Amino acid sequence: MPRVARLLHTVLDTTDVRGLAEFYRQFLGLVYRPGDEVPGDDDDWLVLTWPDGRRALAFNRVDSSEMAPSDWPAPGAVKHMHLDTVVRSVAELDAEHDRVLGLGASLRLDRSDDPEEPLRAYADPSGHIFCIFVV
Repeated sequence: MPRVARLLHTVLDTTDVRGLAEFYRQFLGLVYRPGDEVPGDDDDWLVLTWPDGRRALAFNRVDSSEMAPSDWPAPGAVKHMHLDTVVRSVAELDAEHDRVLGLGASLRLDRSDDPEEPLRAYADPSGHIFCIFVV
């Protein structure tokens, strides 16, 4: 079988690199890559890893003129990209709802009462969409 490319991490553009990295660090239980833990004036690029060291997400500073948050789920709006996350029960979905709102997310879509696929979609503090599904 031929070798194929391997995903290193997903990069999210943002005007606030440290703020968005901190949101996802707390939300997903990630850790800063060694050397990225201490805030600095040059926080233009940060990497978060899983506790075992595998890369998960990276954050890239962009100018506010380059950042157009998604208006999804408005008709005709695009998501640009989004992250899907999962929990095991509606009770966990409800607990995560309160937690991510407290971290600075905003609710965009609530299908928590859907008997076949309960989920909620949010925008992170920079406007990127992410979903929490029950599986």
